[in-house]
Amino acid sequence: MYFLWYLLIGLVAGYVASLIVKGNGSGLIVNLVIGIIGSLIGGWLFGLMGLVTVGTFGSIIASIVGAVVLLLIVSLFTRRKPER
Repeated sequence: MYFLWYLLIGLVAGYVASLIVKGNGSGLIVNLVIGIIGSLIGGWLFGLMGLVTVGTFGSIIASIVGAVVLLLIVSLFTRRKPER
């Protein structure tokens, strides 16, 4: 049952992060992947800063922060060149 809860948190985090960074959602599967990877990054970053996330709200916040960081890093490497 916890697995489904983690997927739901990842989906919400990926969707919110894609709204923050790009302005619109990226699709169900992409949002889910972004959220799950973002939760790992967010947990790692919060651990480096000595912060502990508690409960569902803390997990969502850490996941959103990690997903935003992930999207910003990806956008650095995938910038489109201006068309002429």
